[in-house]
Amino acid sequence: MNEKKVNSIPTFSISGCLFIKTADLAGQVPDNNRDLILLCKEGDRVAQYRLYKQYAHPMYNLCVRMVVDRMEAEDLLQEVFVKIFREIRRFRGECTPGVWMRRIVINHCLNYLRRKRIVFQNVDSLEKEDEPDEPDYPEISPELINRSIGELPEGARVVLVLYLLEGYRHADIAAMLGISESTSKSQYRRALKLLREKFNVNVTEDWDERKN
Repeated sequence: MNEKKVNSIPTFSISGCLFIKTADLAGQVPDNNRDLILLCKEGDRVAQYRLYKQYAHPMYNLCVRMVVDRMEAEDLLQEVFVKIFREIRRFRGECTPGVWMRRIVINHCLNYLRRKRIVFQNVDSLEKEDEPDEPDYPEISPELINRSIGELPEGARVVLVLYLLEGYRHADIAAMLGISESTSKSQYRRALKLLREKFNVNVTEDWDERKN
């Protein structure tokens, strides 16, 4: 995997696409807030506000990646934090607070998408597709990457976010979404294929705009 630099932002290249790492897309937050968590468990409203302010931005970005619609993401974020503060006494410290909250966000967003009856299709034609050579892209902004991910079909986008940005395995994704592992893999390949196509178009458009 070839490491590259885009505008001094850490990036990595995969299947012809450049992606900003999750920490950079979401905004890095310190994740050693166990004392803050203890205060939140005791119902300390100041501590709850501090926790919300610290994690609201990255959790909102995750909501946006999952559901795209920003107004829906704002509503989901508020619902998520109500759930977080309701269930925070169950947090036992087996993982970091941020990882625990991200799981709640993802599950809440998946429930929202299930209500929309999102469809996942096994795209068999992509299973045997050879990966193209790495193209030489001009600079790609985080905004362009987020926009391009948001334009993907829902099924492909959700699998891409869970696998590439959140680090879940295809077996885990299949269990979460109620699909087969092969469907998860084919949706992921479909997302990569569509992103390569989008970047070939969108990057040219953005590049031309910067010249003017």
